[in-house]
Amino acid sequence: MPVKTIIQTVRDTLYEEMLRDESVIILGEDVGLAGGVFGATKGLRAEFGDMRVMDTPLAESVIVGAAIGASLNGMKPIPEIQFADFILPAFDQIVSEAARFRYRSNGTWNVPMVVRVPWGGGIHGALYHSQSVEAFFAHVPGLKVVVPSDPYDAAGLLRSSIDDPDPVIFLEHKRTYRLVKGEVPDGDRFTVPIGKAEVKRAGTDVSVFAYGLMLYYSLQAAEALAEQGINAEVVDIRTLQPLDRDTILASVAKTGKALIVYEDNLTGGFGAEIAATIAQEAFDSLDAPVRRLAGPDVPAMPYAETLEEVFMPNVERIAAEIRALAEY
Repeated sequence: MPVKTIIQTVRDTLYEEMLRDESVIILGEDVGLAGGVFGATKGLRAEFGDMRVMDTPLAESVIVGAAIGASLNGMKPIPEIQFADFILPAFDQIVSEAARFRYRSNGTWNVPMVVRVPWGGGIHGALYHSQSVEAFFAHVPGLKVVVPSDPYDAAGLLRSSIDDPDPVIFLEHKRTYRLVKGEVPDGDRFTVPIGKAEVKRAGTDVSVFAYGLMLYYSLQAAEALAEQGINAEVVDIRTLQPLDRDTILASVAKTGKALIVYEDNLTGGFGAEIAATIAQEAFDSLDAPVRRLAGPDVPAMPYAETLEEVFMPNVERIAAEIRALAEY
């Protein structure tokens, strides 16, 4: 199987889905002529034309509002928010309209829309280009929130999101775009189910729960600790909403210890929901307190590289937390 980056996989999957289904359209800032700021839509406008790959004004509420209207009229729009930090002007459209259409219409209407959102730090983007927004949307019934961490899952989950009859927030960590590589089958329209976590590395001593870039770092930390006799299990959450509680609880039942890693601010970050689930449903399995490793409660990720490194969890800090839990 060919080895691809995540950004290559996203682009190839978008191309294949547009070729397969004429109702799939893309809209957003610079997605057409420029091919997207990260190159995710490069070449698609030349292939499919400007009626299916549409450059829009710099107005996220318009981008999402137009996508909702298109979805209500038989299309499968994939609006791109250039950076997650820019999504807040569209928050009302997503939360008040897209998420609630099925409920408010008693199942008569649905919104098959995939909002692609590059998110996260590690690229020296500082304020307005580094935020984590997953907790905002995972809180909202009616939305699905998907976070692929490797190329295979990026392809499979993107296809499942396009197939889904309801709105999906599809979060792509910017730092992983070209950093994380993996095998992706050619010529096979495989899917990865929404709502199912995956044990990426089996272990017996500590369960580590992560997603996005933190999943990649957690796997590295686990491999380093294996040489020291500490066997950590690493679970890729993959879908925040709906959350796969069964896989989480099964892992904790096996290891008795849990570490949740996420780069959002610690307080109110999505990792708190995982911690609460474990505390409520797996208390009798725990041999140590549930731990969280996350970003600090400061307003924004700094621009300076040294300060950005302080903000974000890294391999060394994750390994230290795993070791402390293993020795508890």
